[in-house]
Formats: sequence, structure tokens, C-alpha cells
Amino acid sequence: MTSADRLLEGLDPEQRQVAEALRGPVRVLAGAGTGKTRAITHRIAYGVAAGVYNPSEVLAVTFTARAAGEMRTRLRALGAPGVQARTFHAAALRQLRYFWPKVYGGEPPELTASKIPVVAGAARRNRLEVDQARLRDLASEIEWSKVTNVRPDDYERMAPLRGREVSGLTAGEVAHVFSTYEELKREQGRMDMEDVLLIAAALLAEDDRVSAQVRSQYKWFVVDEFQDVSPIQAALLDLWLGGRDELCVVGDPAQTIYSFAGARAAYLSEFSGKYPATTSIELVRNYRSTPQVIAAANTLLKGTATGSVQLRAQQPAGAELTWYEATDEVAEADAVAAEVARLLAAGTPLREMAVLFRINAQSETFEEALTARSIPYVVRGAARFFERPEVRQALALLRASARAGEAASDGLLDQVRGVLGGMGWSTEPPAARGQARDRWESLMALVSQAEEYGTAELAPTLEGFVAELDRRATEQHAPVAEGVTLATLHTAKGLEWDAVFLAGMQEGSMPITYADTPAAVEEERRLLYVGITRARKHLMLSWSLARNPGGQARRKPSRFLSGLRPESVMDRPAAAASSARSKRRAKASTCKLCQRPLASARERNRGFCGECPIPYDEDVFESLKAWRRGRVEIESAEAEKPVPAFVIFSDAVLEALAEVVPTTRQAMLGIPGIGPAKLEKYGDELLAVLAEKKSE
Repeated sequence: MTSADRLLEGLDPEQRQVAEALRGPVRVLAGAGTGKTRAITHRIAYGVAAGVYNPSEVLAVTFTARAAGEMRTRLRALGAPGVQARTFHAAALRQLRYFWPKVYGGEPPELTASKIPVVAGAARRNRLEVDQARLRDLASEIEWSKVTNVRPDDYERMAPLRGREVSGLTAGEVAHVFSTYEELKREQGRMDMEDVLLIAAALLAEDDRVSAQVRSQYKWFVVDEFQDVSPIQAALLDLWLGGRDELCVVGDPAQTIYSFAGARAAYLSEFSGKYPATTSIELVRNYRSTPQVIAAANTLLKGTATGSVQLRAQQPAGAELTWYEATDEVAEADAVAAEVARLLAAGTPLREMAVLFRINAQSETFEEALTARSIPYVVRGAARFFERPEVRQALALLRASARAGEAASDGLLDQVRGVLGGMGWSTEPPAARGQARDRWESLMALVSQAEEYGTAELAPTLEGFVAELDRRATEQHAPVAEGVTLATLHTAKGLEWDAVFLAGMQEGSMPITYADTPAAVEEERRLLYVGITRARKHLMLSWSLARNPGGQARRKPSRFLSGLRPESVMDRPAAAASSARSKRRAKASTCKLCQRPLASARERNRGFCGECPIPYDEDVFESLKAWRRGRVEIESAEAEKPVPAFVIFSDAVLEALAEVVPTTRQAMLGIPGIGPAKLEKYGDELLAVLAEKKSE
């Protein structure tokens, strides 16, 4: 057996087909977890060992520096250290820096680290006042325009046709900022990352000497993640090839999740149309996940427009998927944290667990729930909630307002809304996606926290609310060596964990509200597919029926879960559901003793008005309060700082316990304010207190 043939040992039949398809064009449709990197690195190494490829004439291209580094490491181990493995930008920048002095003389423009300062200058020249969030959205929109070959003069016409917008700005204003941005950049002798691709393409297209030298250097091309290729990247690749077809592309249509940034999966799906002699191979054997996870992934895409491969699980059977329907987001986060604790106790390391959600603003509830259990976590791809610029600014303004005693006559919620309104927050979210929407979501989370705090406290004040936010911020900023990963679904692509928690899987979050076209909804489905296929052994999917504790249960589970999940309370017939909602509204708005309307949030939370006799046993209530005082002392000592009583249980919860006097843990779960996490932590102690009073 030759050394080249030994490289084929250990490959499955489809991977071996890829490795042996040394002449292009080749298209590999590689499902999640099917070993695509193994297949294409063995293909390159086999071609080098067989004498078909000169390693210095091979260019392997991928989309992240991490992926390129992994490819180089594998190629070295397989005996092909001379192969170039780079990102599109790194390969283009290398060529640009080499050829610019020869073609134009002098040094190329300086590569700018960030568009933001130049975009800010362009906005000022156009007399536009924009905050940091809109500056970031403008930078993203300029990036999209350049990778899709939309020029400043064409933007105002093209933006509505492509469904593009920047919140708070007209298409004409964006076009003017884009044009001015390009002017400023030229004046400053700078270029951005998109210019790197555009200039490299221009050098190849306009100078025959450059194109001849590049095509002489590179004769064999491999492109990974081909579903993420943008028009400018596709144009650059065509210029590198120069009419040749020695090209192998690898991708997965089911993981096309960057269309909003200019990626076009059509380059992958229509590859064989462009190259009729294409050899097409599918990698379908999934080595990552259990059959239970794979069955869910396959079912999710079955019968949809996404042309995905049908994955075949190679791992032994594992745990069934876990489904959790929570009353609200706090209860959902508590349930996830409880399952994290259970898996940790069973031997799954924290670094092998991840909580994935649709947008960054959803992380705060999970940060709080994990912190309450002293479970460390790491936020990937974004700042922790209390480290985000808009949250830090809001806290500073709320703190200043509390010190000044401004609008003290207003209710807490009105005060918070007033302060955040001064930052540009409104009750209606921005129509466009992007940083402006993320900023709104973060501020909305603070409003929701104010609502929750106001409901739990007898006499809520702005000072008390700020102190509660400071407590949360302090606890969540504890340094961690290892922890649960908190990440958005987009930032999770390319990663994998033993246990994955897909949270917030309700309509409006998955698919996201601004996915308002069939194509956008289908991309959201693929995003969920990416999330599911990150899990190796354990997968939990959860959703909440209301945003805040005590809120009306109006949410529905994501449409994508239909046919996968167990029955939800929201699946009841419309009439029954409507009747149930009416009963809940009646209970929440009228006294359960005299049926008079409840006038305040305090009365609605308790369920009876102040004029009626107390419906609970006052001795039991006082015993519960004494128990709570003891818990406050214990937990304050453990935390080495004061722990507010409401963090354990509000008075309303203790009143409900004193009225119902439950005798089992299950009966406790029927009381608003007692979820799985608090039941696990305090359930036995409460039952002991209640049993003791009952025996007296």
C-alpha cells in the first residue's frame, strides 16, 4: 500500500469519494457533523501524495481565521504543509500588498480597523445626528452594499427592492452617508475590508500581468462554506480561476444563515449549472449527534424549500429531547438553569453546555438564573448584559435620576420609561434589524425588569430598583475560568457542545418578527436547524407563554416546532383558549372575594381588594415571613452582602401559600411566583413550616 493510499484509510465511503475526486469541478454537499473538513483536507493531502498537486499551487479558502488555522494544522499532520489555507480577505490582502507597488507605485492604502470613525465623520458632514447603534447599522449597511456590488449612486433605488433599511434614516440619507464615507476614506488614504476584495479583483481584471502571475501561482482551488459566498467573493474567485474549472466547493444549503449580510446560497445550489461536468458528492453520515437529535433536524427541514441532505446518525441512541413550556421568561430561565445543574451533577462539564437564543438581549434572564445558582457562564460574541453600552448608560441615568429625586411622584415604571425615553427608547421597536433593534431590546429588558420589580415589592422606588440592578450587575460580573456558553444562534455556527439549550423558541423570536417574507422565514428555519445540530448528546427546547411573571399567556410555540414538540396549552381549540383567557383576565382584574374591580397592581397581584377581610391565615403568613427573615440572614451571610427579601419570595407569594397551605411540592407549583428553581431550593423548608403550623 502506498503512502497516498494510507491517507484514504479510515474515511467513510462518501468521504473517500471526495478524497479521490482530484480533478474539478467538484461540489460536496456536506451535512452538519459529517466530517467535511476531514474529507477536503484528505483530498488535498491525497492529491499531493499522489503527485497530482504541487502543494504550493493549491489555495484552500474558508471564511474564518479559526477555520483556516484548523485546516493548516490538519494539512501539516497529513503531510501537506506547503498548501496555502486562508480566508478570502487574507488571500486578497496578500495579493494586494504584493502587486500594488508594482502596478500603482508606493504603498497601498492603510487598512482601517473599524468603519465607525469614518462613518461618524460622514454622518456629521451630512448634518445627521446618529447614536452608536445607528453608526454600527450604517457600517453594516455599507458593508452589505459593497459585497453585493451596490454603489452609493444606486443605493437609494436598490434598497427598497432588496428590503434594506436603517432604522430612523431614509434610503436617500443612507446613500449620502455611504457616498461621503467613500470620499473621506480616499482623503485619509484608507481602505476597509471590502475594499481589499474589490481592489484585488480590480488588479486581476485590469492588469494582465497580475492575473497571469496569480493564475500561474494557484492552479487548484478548494472553497469551504460555499453557501456563504457573496457576489464580490464569487467574482474574485472567478478571476483567480481565469476560466479554469479545477475547483472543489463544499457547503451545506441547510446552514445558509447569512443572506442578510450578502451571502448567496445560489452559488452552491447552481454550481453544476455553471460547470456541467461537475462531480457531486453528498456527505450524510453524522458523527456528532445522537439519533434523537438527528431525527429532529431532519424533520425540521423535511418538505421545505431548503435543499438539504438527509442526515444519518452514526452515534448510539441517547437521551430523548427535552421540551419545556414556561409561564414566562423568568420561569424558562430557571428551568434551563436547573437542567444545567442536573447535567453538571451527572458529569457533563460546564464548558460542554450552551444556551442559545435568537438575539443578544435574551441573554440577561439566563445570566441572572445561572448566577442565582452560582453557575459560571461565558457570553460569546457579545458583551454581558450589564456591560453593554446602552445598559451602562441607562444605569447611569437611572442612578442620577434616583439621586436627584426627579419625578418621585410618578410610579416606578413611569420613571424608568421617562429616563429611557430620553435615550430614544419608545414602546414600539424599530422596524429594521441591526444594532438599533438590539439596543431597543436591551432597554426593553430594563423596562420589563422594572415591571417585575414593581410587582414584587410593596413600595417600589427608583432607588430600590437601581440597587437591585446594581446587585445583579455585581453578581454577574464575577470572573469565571469555565462556564456555560451563552450565545446567539448565529455565533454558534461551526461550534458544538454535549448539551445545548435552545431557548426562547416562541413565535416572534423564532422566527424573529422582522422575518416578513417567505425567504426570510425559511432562513430562520435554517437558523434553528443550525442550533439543533450543535448538540451532541442532550438537547432541550423551551419557550415561554408570557414575557414577564404574571403576564398574560399570549405567546405560541414556534411554528417550526410543529410535528416535533408535545402538545402545548396554546394548542387548545380557539373557543376553549379564549374562554380560559377570559377567566384569567377576570381573575386578574376583579377581587376574588367581592368581585369589585382591583384598583392597583398590588391588589391585582394579591387577587383581592384592600376592603375585604384577609383571605389567608395570618399566623401561617407570619410564620412564613419569619422563615423568610431567617433565609435572608443566611443568604446575606453567604453572599457577604444584603439580599433583599423579595429575591427569596414576595409578600404576595407568602400570602398565597398561607391561603392555599399546599401539602405537596406539586401543589406548590400552582402558586404564581414558585417555579422549578425555587421549588427545588426552598420547597422542603416551606412544606416543613406549613406542616408545623397545620399541626398546632
